[in-house]
Amino acid sequence: MSQSSAKPKVGDERLAQTSRVTKLLRRPELGSVAGAILVWLFFAFTATRWITPSTTANFLEVSSELGILAVAVTMLMIGGEFDLSVGSMIGASGMITAVLVGHYEINVWIALVISLTSALAIGAINGLMVIRTKLPSFIITLGTLFVIKGATLGLTRLITNVTVVGQLDQAPSFLNAQWLFHGSFLTITETRERLVRGEVVQTFVDINFELSILWWLGFALIATFVLLRTPVGNWIYSVGGDENAARNTGVPVNRVKIGLFMLTAFSAWLVAHVQIFEAFSADTVRGFQQEFFAIIAAVIGGTLLTGGYGSALGAVLGAVIFGMVKQGTVLTGVDSDWFEVFLGVMLIVAVLINNFVRQQALRAK
Repeated sequence: MSQSSAKPKVGDERLAQTSRVTKLLRRPELGSVAGAILVWLFFAFTATRWITPSTTANFLEVSSELGILAVAVTMLMIGGEFDLSVGSMIGASGMITAVLVGHYEINVWIALVISLTSALAIGAINGLMVIRTKLPSFIITLGTLFVIKGATLGLTRLITNVTVVGQLDQAPSFLNAQWLFHGSFLTITETRERLVRGEVVQTFVDINFELSILWWLGFALIATFVLLRTPVGNWIYSVGGDENAARNTGVPVNRVKIGLFMLTAFSAWLVAHVQIFEAFSADTVRGFQQEFFAIIAAVIGGTLLTGGYGSALGAVLGAVIFGMVKQGTVLTGVDSDWFEVFLGVMLIVAVLINNFVRQQALRAK
């Protein structure tokens, strides 16, 4: 073969280079970046005391708990599956630890290991049922949602005769682990002014940034690294894009799916313990509707419901938008009943924007 015949033809699509604009349009989190900026600016102009350390700490704390769930749920959705049981898993995981520590007086570290093992086992069972039955994960995890929720309520009442196990801070070992889940990594002193008998008096308040924020951001960074820089990340995208094609190319589809379900269970366990170490109590109904909020945050962040497309950064931004809106409605005096209306509108708008952006990216040369 001559050298001239070996040269690729002009216009060969293999040599086509993607422009920076096209690459930007293809990023899943593009719409959520714009959304987060607009929401912040809106409340900066309409809410009182929005640009303060206390407000920032408050909405980041709210975002962190949802964000931990949203990152794991996003990875599962990229893999083409759903987990509606994560909300009930929050209540179950927290209650297992609370009953073991508060009722049976077991060391908190042992209780944490037992509750974590239980959560991971339930996640693995979810994955196995989805694989073995071939039923949609939406149906399987909807069933386990009610099973876990009912079992948590029934067993807690059977053992303790109550549905809320409180005063956990009185357990000898409980406070030993509090720093891990509910410590603070940053304290900022905020100056506030108030009127006292017609005079302006300055007070100083310490604002703590909770450790859950670091858990959230660290979790998101690890997830981003896995998705973008490791073979496992390629497997997750492949499984969500075309499961049969992924299996034919040697991707361990079953292991990937089971691992992702275990990841969502772990995220629920982590959120549960952030909450019980904050409140010193566990409640059987804690985590109610969190599975839907996590899916909304994932979709706002650019994750497709059909799988194969999304990012952990988008989940982070979706959770930030959620936290800002929740805090902003309080500061603006808007009735909290309208909060869920906003979430529903945001979900629909996010899906429309994501579809439009993807279509533009596919058309771009």
